[in-house]
Order: sequence, then structure tokens, then C-alpha cells
Amino acid sequence: MQQVTIQITVNDEVYIRTVPANTTLLQFLREELQLTGTKEGCDEGECGACTVLVEGHPMNSCLVLAAELDGKHVLTVEGLATDGRLHPLQEAFLEVGAVQCGYCTPGMLLSGIALLNLYPHPTREQIRKEMEGNICRCTGYARIADAIMLAAERLDPNHTNNA
Repeated sequence: MQQVTIQITVNDEVYIRTVPANTTLLQFLREELQLTGTKEGCDEGECGACTVLVEGHPMNSCLVLAAELDGKHVLTVEGLATDGRLHPLQEAFLEVGAVQCGYCTPGMLLSGIALLNLYPHPTREQIRKEMEGNICRCTGYARIADAIMLAAERLDPNHTNNA
């Protein structure tokens, strides 16, 4: 198998690794970097469990080769907390009970952060549309939407959401 050397920044840390050319980003994160927060679900890009942010945009890590991300910045769920404090969206997920089994949670969080970057004050319709690539089998989606709305309020306490 052909090997490729890549330089990739994950959670603000630069990694230079030589990996098989057919290594997916999901495999790279979990097996090479031991960042197991990103989950393997369907392995077909349908469930969203493996969602990470690449250059700020949500991406199914099971569908992209690690070599394609040479020189790129990746954010995983392990990179959300800062200085020992959870991201406001993580706090909101816990507060409203949007976490049950937790398998979908890393992908939901990263998709939710991308959504909040796109729509700082999302409506429920925007949340529904932007989160449709993430499947949850435990909580249903109402609490996840509630958590995103709560995080939006906390990220901008001067804004009153109309949704």
C-alpha cells in the first residue's frame, strides 16, 4: 500500500504522520491520534456520528481521506473545551438532557457549532434543516434543538430569539 506523509492540525496541535493512502480521516483520528470521541457509525456518511469540523465546516470523517486534508485544520469533540471549561453548547446539551447514550453527541455538537457559526440566532426550522444529517436514536430531536437554542442565547445574551 502506498504511504503518504501529511501535516494536519487537529484541535490546534500540528501532526506530521505517514499513513497508508487509503486511510480515512476517521481512521486517522481514532487509530493514529487516539482521539476516539469521533464515532464510527454507518461508515457511509449517512448518520453524522463521525462529523468533525474541517476549516470550520462540518464533514463526515468517514468519507474523506486523511491525505486530502494535508495542511488543513480539523476540530474534534476533544477540542471543544477550553481551559477545562466545556463549550457553551456542551453545557446546554447537559442542562437540557440532550445526551442519552452519547454515541451521536460528538457529531451533533460539531454540527451544532457549525450551525451557530452560520446562524448565531437560529430558528427551529434552521436547526432542523442544518442538523438533518445527524441521526439520534435515543433522545429525539427536540432536546437537541432546545440545547442549540439555549447555547445561542448564552453566546449572545443580548439577543432574544424569536423561534
